[in-house]
Amino acid sequence: MTPALAAAVRAAEEAGRLILRRYGTALTVRDKGVADIVTEVDAAAERLIRRRLAPLGIPVMGEEGGGGEGADRLWIVDPLDGTVNFAHGYPVFSVSIALVERGRPVVGVVHDPTRRETFRAERGHGAWLGKKRLKTSPRRRLMESLLSTGFSYQRGSLLERSLRRFGRFHHAARAVRRPGSAAIDLAYVAAGRFDGFWETGLKPWDVAAGWLLVEEAGGRVSDYAGRPYRLGSVDILASNGPLHGAMRRTLA
Repeated sequence: MTPALAAAVRAAEEAGRLILRRYGTALTVRDKGVADIVTEVDAAAERLIRRRLAPLGIPVMGEEGGGGEGADRLWIVDPLDGTVNFAHGYPVFSVSIALVERGRPVVGVVHDPTRRETFRAERGHGAWLGKKRLKTSPRRRLMESLLSTGFSYQRGSLLERSLRRFGRFHHAARAVRRPGSAAIDLAYVAAGRFDGFWETGLKPWDVAAGWLLVEEAGGRVSDYAGRPYRLGSVDILASNGPLHGAMRRTLA
């Protein structure tokens, strides 16, 4: 494990313990936008992560604190992905940390505090959960697949389009889930628990670590048109690989 990956794992797991100590307690909740909230725990977890990563001397871009704009090499951090779930006592949320070089993640960590699972990856060295190397599922038929998605904080026509896509996948797949943490969704695709994931409107900190996990586990990540995924793309499609074409056609 390289120093960068080791530092990301330690920071994510320590932030996860901080988050769990506040889980189920009274929180101060502030609205960031329509249906988008932040708590003091988000900010505290990000401060902790920044302190733990600081010795490596690499700029940090965090969901709550910004930073790192324009740097060729930077950390991208979501200290609490799934804040709405966390604030309501629904135990699906995560910590996501990625090291990105020239727009591509080279280190990725997604930590699930409630299940004490830490998914990690380094480019060219695979994706792992503990001592188990991750591999995406082998399924080739969409009707046998378990998929996940999210609707972000969309309203109006964007939400209507997402609901139509959800409906098409509901009919085409075995089942579709909407857990509420994109980082966990992507980690689960890497682990073979989900066969595919799609969503519109995500930010770099939502997907940077999970993107690497999926690719290092043998899966594929693109935009809805099948173009190689880039941080900042409007939409993301991640799959086990064999199902990518069928998912693209369903989205179209």
